[in-house]
Amino acid sequence: MDAGTQLSRSQDINAKVARILTKRTEGAQKHFSERVRAALDGDAGAAPAPAANMLSLTPWDTGSYWLDAVQRSVLFWDTLRERGTEYFERTRQEPKPVLHFDYEFVLDGRRFERPVNYALLRIKPPEGVTVDVRKRPYLIIDPRAGHGPGIGGFKDDSQAGVALRAGHAVYFVIFFPDPEPGQTLLDVCAAEQQFVKKVRELHPDSPKPALIGNCQGGWAAMMIAASDPGDTGPIVINGAPMSYWSGAWSEGEGDNPMRYAGGILGGSWLASFAADLGDGKFDGAHLVQNFENLNPANTLWDKYYHLFSNIDTEPPRFLDFERWWGGYYLMNREEIEWITRNLFVGNKLWSGDVKGTSGKAFDLREIRSPIILFASMGDNITPPQQAFNWVADLYGSTEEIKARGQVIIGLMHQNIGHLGIFVSGKVAKKEHTQIVSVLEAIESFVPGLYGMSITERKDADGKVEYEVEFREHRLEEIAAHFNRFKREDEKPFEAVAELSEFNQRAYQLFAQPFVQAMSNETTARLLREFHPLRFQRWAFSDLNPWLAWLPPAASAVKANRQVAKPDNPWREIEQAGSEMISASLDYYRAMRDAGTEATFFSIYANLFSLYVADQHHERESVAQTAIAARDLPFVKEALASIEEGGYTEALARAAALLSRKGEPLPLSRLVTRKELTEAYADYVPQLSPDQWRRIRGEQEIIVSYEPEQALATLPLLLADKADCKRLLTLMDELQTDKRVRSTSPTEAQRVMFERIRDVLTNHSARKRPAAALARP
Repeated sequence: MDAGTQLSRSQDINAKVARILTKRTEGAQKHFSERVRAALDGDAGAAPAPAANMLSLTPWDTGSYWLDAVQRSVLFWDTLRERGTEYFERTRQEPKPVLHFDYEFVLDGRRFERPVNYALLRIKPPEGVTVDVRKRPYLIIDPRAGHGPGIGGFKDDSQAGVALRAGHAVYFVIFFPDPEPGQTLLDVCAAEQQFVKKVRELHPDSPKPALIGNCQGGWAAMMIAASDPGDTGPIVINGAPMSYWSGAWSEGEGDNPMRYAGGILGGSWLASFAADLGDGKFDGAHLVQNFENLNPANTLWDKYYHLFSNIDTEPPRFLDFERWWGGYYLMNREEIEWITRNLFVGNKLWSGDVKGTSGKAFDLREIRSPIILFASMGDNITPPQQAFNWVADLYGSTEEIKARGQVIIGLMHQNIGHLGIFVSGKVAKKEHTQIVSVLEAIESFVPGLYGMSITERKDADGKVEYEVEFREHRLEEIAAHFNRFKREDEKPFEAVAELSEFNQRAYQLFAQPFVQAMSNETTARLLREFHPLRFQRWAFSDLNPWLAWLPPAASAVKANRQVAKPDNPWREIEQAGSEMISASLDYYRAMRDAGTEATFFSIYANLFSLYVADQHHERESVAQTAIAARDLPFVKEALASIEEGGYTEALARAAALLSRKGEPLPLSRLVTRKELTEAYADYVPQLSPDQWRRIRGEQEIIVSYEPEQALATLPLLLADKADCKRLLTLMDELQTDKRVRSTSPTEAQRVMFERIRDVLTNHSARKRPAAALARP
């Protein structure tokens, strides 16, 4: 590349970066000003204007407020002391998951041939809940992102809770604080495959188990299903970053700063360095600290002020959450290096570049079970693009999804944060409850890509009810909707991957031997104990003799508690001040993230342009040449087989011809469809759901591109007279079935029904004379 071309590219890149940075800065300043103005004017959500209320201030108001503030302060610090003491006590005991439910061990991975620090639990149903062993069992896989396990069953209204109340057996994959020597992520995947087989063995008369993967647990669920597709049922992955390079890069407010961390830190070498300092073990507290740094307002102020402001009621909830949030688990060096090099920086899971213990690559296209992807627009750790873009990367077209018989369903929350996807009771009652209700029905879906929507309404008695609908989409439209810059912003991550490999090799060659020589178990233990997140807990606990006065002081306060009135002017000033502190920290975060983003693209967009862009475009020109949909390989193969098949293909084609086009699909209609399938089982081929979906997907393609020829050639699939009669009989039965009529068939369906019947009847009549001549 000549210097002039490179200079022109750099100027263009820098101009775009400057424009985005300016808009980010303006947005941050505007939002900060609005929040401060709202706090001062009394519009922050809690009180009238504080300054106006000062005119009515009395000495009694002042005295009652300051007494209340001092009492709240004592109770606040005592709650933090209790948090630290609980943390210290837990470190001395056998670690337990933060599950709300009782459980029993089923398998312990530490005793496997290739030991791993994982185990399989069976959740015991609470009193009053009955589990049907013939129903599909659920297997929940929690994230191993620095914390301990159990968040999927953290409370009664949780993923485990809603599945139990629906009568399903629930199993839980947990892990222990210390990894087994030499264990790798591939060993963990192999162990989890054994867990799935064990669940199937325990429920031989039930459908295949559903896999629920939370965040990084979503990777595990997908890897299990890809490596052993015959053992898994539907898969639900919640907030799982499957395409880590993706994000919501735009000219609006905010972005997703975590995806830039790998580039800003120079790639995966820092994880190796941290593991070497830990004597071969990576401290999960580093990952937790990364999460906390994403939202300094909540980390440094909001959650503590919420506790202080509601000190009479908030401590139990605060301490419950801190038990999970403050439990830090370890990984082997091999594990964190695999994660950072293959997933965070390499983004290789969907591409087939990751191989299992057998040496075979994980091909996510081998998954034969329906997949539900649950993400949130308010999630800045796993934005929707990271949850969904792998589908476009993997399949390339709607037609390939259909031809492979795959069903993929997207469910979107509008504003919940990352943790809320797993922790929120409201999300559990609404989204996770409805997911459980549809997992049986979606196995009968026509292959394709669907959006799932949940509408809340109240019945005549005021009880909340939910209506679930599905609408089919084209992959190309969804990819364009979520990536309005056509994923141009992902290209610099290729330069990150290249630089990361260089830095990793340089670290291993020049620095790693010295770091490992200086590290031992003692230095590693001291580094872990004095990590800021651990230190703030054990230092503010009963270990600290200077806090011996707190418990009796807190007891005295509780015995003589005097609460200031909510409309006390000093309380209103306090709340306004808290809002301004929170707004200031949010402003700092917005400016920090804008600067991080600008720095990232200034460095890596230019590196990509200089060293990678030409090769990248050469690869694109070969792999992504514009092809008309009709000329796609899967479409051509399907159309070539338009005259091939038997009764099964004919039934699938008739169903495709009769399907409603462009309409939402309510859950009630799916339930009716399942009932009809069971009622007319004699007319339905006995196939596994994934085999039926593959056939149905191929016939969908045929009907979509050649509807008239599909109808005309339908009789060719029914060469056997008995098959033709069987299909006609089924159609006659369905025509008079009350359940079919209750779905209000459209005019187009009625017309197509008659056309299919006429084609088959005429074909049968033409064959009859020839058959008569053949009789003696």
